[in-house]
Amino acid sequence: MAVYKIFPTKDATIYSRYPAKNTGLDSIIEATADFSTGTAHASRYLIQFSQDEIDSIIDNKIGTASFQTNLKNYIANIEYLNTDTTLEIYPISGSWNMGTGRYGDSPEVDNGVSWVYKTYSGSGAWTTSGFSDYVTASYSSVAGGGTWYTGSALGLDVTQSKVYNYTSTKDLNVDVTNTILTWYSASNSLGGFTNDGFIIKQSDSDEFVASLYKQAKLQFYSVDTNTIYPPELQFQWDDFLYTTSSTISTINTTQMVVALDNNPGVFRRDEVHKFKINVRPEFPARVYQTASLYTPSYYLPETSYYAIKDLDTNEFIFSFHDTYTKISADSESSYFNIYMNGLEPERYYQILLKVVLNGETSILDDNYYFKIING
Repeated sequence: MAVYKIFPTKDATIYSRYPAKNTGLDSIIEATADFSTGTAHASRYLIQFSQDEIDSIIDNKIGTASFQTNLKNYIANIEYLNTDTTLEIYPISGSWNMGTGRYGDSPEVDNGVSWVYKTYSGSGAWTTSGFSDYVTASYSSVAGGGTWYTGSALGLDVTQSKVYNYTSTKDLNVDVTNTILTWYSASNSLGGFTNDGFIIKQSDSDEFVASLYKQAKLQFYSVDTNTIYPPELQFQWDDFLYTTSSTISTINTTQMVVALDNNPGVFRRDEVHKFKINVRPEFPARVYQTASLYTPSYYLPETSYYAIKDLDTNEFIFSFHDTYTKISADSESSYFNIYMNGLEPERYYQILLKVVLNGETSILDDNYYFKIING
């Protein structure tokens, strides 16, 4: 298994209430519906990732393996959540400039994307009619608000959504693999459309509603946040290999001792580390032999997985997954690889192992810690 994360090159929120306002450097991006002034307004946010990074991951890491890519945005605040509030995620049609504005700037900054303009105030207005194939837009009293694709000549569904209610997970985590494939195809001159990022908005039935009871506010951390929660694209692919040696047995008891013998404890963000797992029974069977019963190492079974947790927040960075976090095996031991780039620096992390054996599930968390540093 492999997990690889990349972070945005730019993001910004656009507001129908402030048609030329740029917020490219805000620490918050938001998708809202607002009727507080007696006029229905909305905000939407735009976010873009480097196509060069996307191409490099697919070409140099994933290769021909099947993969899944998720867009993840971490919630900062939710207010006035309706019984059901839907966020829609579309690939943007049209390049845009992030700008250097913030929501609270006075006078407001207008040197980047806004509700009306793609580049800066007075230049590059968003298209409001005569759209290209598969492209559309929506707005109310103020024309603009971006343009986006709702289909692809490649036959891939590039529209995604998430329904929020009081019991749902509040972070945004949606599968955008089809959009990534479409961008990758265009980057290699095989059709598709250019990567101009994503636009995230509330559904048409939730936006521009003249009701104080339908003005949900969903705010997420932006790439400019000072927290550990910037937006990310998370690539996951199956690199599971279970090529064992005939001289090493697979352990057949859940009473085991497991150690990560090659864990130096400190890594740089640009490293990829292969964690090797030393396994032996906690209570070896009595046999007549001249060597120590504790010397031989064993393999974990194929139904073994790993997860990574942030020690301070106790949140899972990579959760156990039946496909994407399987533990592999080679001629020496069981192992798994971690790309450190997806982990925030100057923080401590814990590795957890899950082993499913003989119908019993064991979670192993015996102080497998490490730290990421800058440098």
